[in-house]
Amino acid sequence: MRPRRLVAGVMLGTLLNALNSSMIALALVPIAHHYGTGLATASWLISGFYLAATVCLPLMGRLADRFGPRRIFVSGLALVCVTCALAPLAPNMGVLIAARVLLAVGTSVAFPSAMAVFRAALPGGPPQSALAMVAAANSASAAFGPVVGGFLVQTWGWPAIWLVNVPITLAGIVLALVLLPRVPPVAAAGGPGALARLDLPGIAAFVLALGGLVGFLLSVAAEPEWLLLPLAVAGGAALVWRELRTVQPFVDLRMLAANRPLLAVFAQNAAVNVVFYLSFVGLPQWLQEARGDSAGLAGLLVLPIAGVGVLAMPLVTRLLRRHGEGTVLTVGSLALLAGSLGLLFARTDSGPALLLSLTVLLGLPNAFNNLGLQSSMYRAAPGDQIGVASGLFQTSRYVGSILASVVVGLVFAHEVTDGGLHLIAAVMAAVSAVLAVVNARSARRAGAAPAG
Repeated sequence: MRPRRLVAGVMLGTLLNALNSSMIALALVPIAHHYGTGLATASWLISGFYLAATVCLPLMGRLADRFGPRRIFVSGLALVCVTCALAPLAPNMGVLIAARVLLAVGTSVAFPSAMAVFRAALPGGPPQSALAMVAAANSASAAFGPVVGGFLVQTWGWPAIWLVNVPITLAGIVLALVLLPRVPPVAAAGGPGALARLDLPGIAAFVLALGGLVGFLLSVAAEPEWLLLPLAVAGGAALVWRELRTVQPFVDLRMLAANRPLLAVFAQNAAVNVVFYLSFVGLPQWLQEARGDSAGLAGLLVLPIAGVGVLAMPLVTRLLRRHGEGTVLTVGSLALLAGSLGLLFARTDSGPALLLSLTVLLGLPNAFNNLGLQSSMYRAAPGDQIGVASGLFQTSRYVGSILASVVVGLVFAHEVTDGGLHLIAAVMAAVSAVLAVVNARSARRAGAAPAG
């Protein structure tokens, strides 16, 4: 099976999650006006998506492992297609938020299913160029999501950000059915006992634990929902109790405990995304509130944070092939540290050229970190659990983004100032420095062995 054929089969599906998580930003105000609600209520279109995606990504990965990734991939796209076709007809904000949750569920299918297809169809592992193309699709869709969303809302109104998904998903379904192989599910996955073997109690405990934690984090900046913390602790305790006693756990805690490289990948992915989203979320607020820049100018200045990494992907692919993940991640961490330290020099009277150079510097590490971590995850994950491992990998990304949103909300709670931006930059630099030390040690231990 040719890797390019597989990439073409999953490409449209894999960009949907990142695209829809960022495209909504410029539609919140017109949606709030349409339904006569405040922005605080409309913001649940973002929070609900984050919460559902964080919880559902590993679940969708488990379904891909159990029932076959091609089948689950197509089912997820079909759910997105139907949901987005009907969402503009929502009679009230509550129904529209529910549609965003369903959208998150459907788009959460693609990445873990794609990794499961790669693992099954390419036993020797996909070439780094295939992983790079998937990473580039995610980065590009996140980068251009606000631009695309702004254009659609300005031209056709807020329903367009839903309806644009319909032709994309229809094309994605056709490509998947034509290009993706019929990968068999895990042995004994089918049959009348399939649902029992899904470990439904474990799934429920996982949803309770992670949902409670994420829900609490999302509430911190405004009014903390303290009752969610004991709920999360109870869910976590139930998850550990259940998963250590069942034969086919939803989250194989023993495997994770024994697989330190995989745990390290998840932790590092969360940390990298804390730094990324601190700049991607914090800078636009500072540009508009402190400097008084227009939304259009702020968007252009921030675009390189997510976009430059796409242009650097071919170079990083060659570096990864020759020197391995350790070297790539070390370079990425050092570049992230340099960009974070540079942000300490940003002022309200700084010229656009300086700010643009800083956002380019902050965007460059994304190619190194995204591809290096994705390759590390693929290498460390067990073959029969690649779907759920890929889902947990994406979940760690959302945890990082949510933590970053909490920090930005707390720092800018009362006033958006240069001092607040510099505090955010200091947090970014501290996390980046830790990542640089960890990756340098890892690369030295591995002797910068080629990734193969």
